[in-house]
Order: sequence, then C-alpha cells, then structure tokens
Amino acid sequence: MKTLLRLRSLLEILRSMAILVLMCVPVHAQWVKVPAPSIPRSPDGKPNLAAPAPRLPDGHPDLSGIWEQNGNKYVQNLAADLKPGDVPYLPWAKALADERADGSHSGEDPTANCLPQGVPKINGAPPPWKVVQTPGFVVILYEALNLFRQIFLDGRELGEDFPPTWLGYSSGKWEGDTLVVDTRGFNGKAWLDQLGKPATDALHVIERFRRKDFGHMDIQITIDDPKTYLKPWTVTEQVHLLTNTELMESICNENNIDVQHLPHTSTK
Repeated sequence: MKTLLRLRSLLEILRSMAILVLMCVPVHAQWVKVPAPSIPRSPDGKPNLAAPAPRLPDGHPDLSGIWEQNGNKYVQNLAADLKPGDVPYLPWAKALADERADGSHSGEDPTANCLPQGVPKINGAPPPWKVVQTPGFVVILYEALNLFRQIFLDGRELGEDFPPTWLGYSSGKWEGDTLVVDTRGFNGKAWLDQLGKPATDALHVIERFRRKDFGHMDIQITIDDPKTYLKPWTVTEQVHLLTNTELMESICNENNIDVQHLPHTSTK
C-alpha cells in the first residue's frame, strides 16, 4: 500500500514539475512586439498585486486575466481545509471514496486517461486559466486539455433536454462585487479531486468568484449532489494573477505514458 502511495506521489510530482516549467515561460518567449500591459506598479517597478481590482464601465469588477492556484492542494484534496468527517458522504460514496483514497485506483481517474477534469477540479489543477469577461458572458479558457467554459449572464436557465457534459452548463449573476456561477448538467463521470471523491449526474456546483484586489481572487465552491452527499458542503480556494505569461497548448492523447504506471483495478 505504501509503495502504491509513493508511486502515485512521484508521478504527480513529476507531472506537476513539467507543468510548472511550461507555466513559467514568460510571454516574450512565445511572442515579440508585445505591448506593455496595463498593470499597476510599485515604485520599484514590480507589479503591485495589492492595488485595487479593476472595474469595467458597468461598475462590476473585471475578472479578466490569467490565474493560477496557490499550490496544488485542492486538486489533490478538495476538502484539504476541512476537518475529517466534514464531507457529508452518503454510505455508498464514503465507501467508494475510502477505496480510492489509498491510490490503488489512480489509473481509473479520468484525468489519467486524458479525459476532462470536470468542475470544480479543473480550477484547482496546476495549469493556469484565462478569464475573458464581457457584459453578457464570461469565458474561461483552460490550459489543461485546451478546454473552455461559457458562463452566461443573460438570465438563461438550463432546460430539461441537454447532453450531459464534463464541465456542465454555467450561468451567472452578480451579487455586489461577487460573480455567482451556477453549474449543472454534468455526466457524473468526473472525480472531484485526485483522492477520488465521487459525484453523480445530480451534481450542482455553485462558485462565488471575488477579486479581492488586482492580483488575488477567492473562489468559494459549494458542492450540492443529493445522490452522493447528505447535504451541500463548501470550500474556498485562492488564486493569483500571472502578469507576464500566456496560455500554452496542452495536449493529452491516447498514448499517455503515465497511466500505464498508475495502479487500477478495472480492465479495458
């Protein structure tokens, strides 16, 4: 068992190191004649990430920019900040989560098989993501697998006849300076984190994006899945702005060499 855990940890470390190398490539390594960005700066010329958050003409905070997690703990364990027992599993879900938690099913993680990480796991993954904000919708472009989300702000609601998806269907509204995003319509195949917390097609995710200042944003995440958990539960993640980079192409394919080294019990 300890050998499996060490193997899994080593693979995750190596994968994260490779991702971080790509993430640290400055924008001028990809492009030339790059216009100077409008970034508030301290007297020493460094970006002032503590400056006030920018706002759009409509008065709402501008969430635009390239963001990344403060570390990788939430992609590993979404409930990293909670006490043991604070995740209100239904019995079947607790048994499955416990079975996966030792790493013996890592090869069954959809991410290990080049499948999307799902929401909210994808926000906690090491690769950065870019927010593009307009008055009518927000788009999030993920470096991970080159995925995207559309968050519609025009009041539309999800109907009954929809194809289930990995990232769901998102609509949003502003509550003061907080963008509240409501996402449903999942296919129930994604893991909530690398430990393997399960979810079903009844999953409903509520995210509250609050840009605290120019360089820092909180994302409060509520997991509501009545088929998996006794009641909704909430965590808060922190992300920070990257000021001198761009997204890279990140492709995963069926020749992924990591998965053959990860333990799993299912056969294909």
